[in-house]
Amino acid sequence: MDTRLSFATARRTELFDGLVELFLAEGFAHLTLDAIAARLQCSKSTLYTLAGSKEQLVTAATKHFFKRATEQVEAKVAAAGTRDRIAAYLTAVGEALAAASEQFMNDLDAFAPAREVYERNTRIAARRVQELITLGVADGDFRGVNAEFAADLAATMMVRIQQGRVRAATGLDDANAYRELTSILTTGISV
Repeated sequence: MDTRLSFATARRTELFDGLVELFLAEGFAHLTLDAIAARLQCSKSTLYTLAGSKEQLVTAATKHFFKRATEQVEAKVAAAGTRDRIAAYLTAVGEALAAASEQFMNDLDAFAPAREVYERNTRIAARRVQELITLGVADGDFRGVNAEFAADLAATMMVRIQQGRVRAATGLDDANAYRELTSILTTGISV
């Protein structure tokens, strides 16, 4: 029984990984369940074991993407020295988003349930940035900036990045916008 459960869990993860890869590369609005099943080399009934509809499948895949990205980001933060945590965090966020095509970001913005997943993760990331700044100030790694203000500044830019406003205003894709935010923020708070 454990072997079957382990296989089912592995297969489920594999399917979600494939969905994320497909959606990041091509977006999802134009894809039908038949097309998704064909691309993942599975049946529609297999997709229905993951979610009850295409909309639910997209939302679940978006959650899977952000869960996986969060794990990767936090692993990079844990490996960084205390002075480099904020840069590691924002750089890793940018790297996670680098795989997202413009079509995916447009589809994400147009589909409210998936957009809410992104917005929720942006709020969580902003809180995490505030925590890292507060720790850096307490440790003496950053000058005595107001951590709430610095985090709010970062959060504002993160929301603008998520909403596509930075791309529209500057031409920077999300990953490069995060790299620029990292550079400006870490330079601004350094001792």
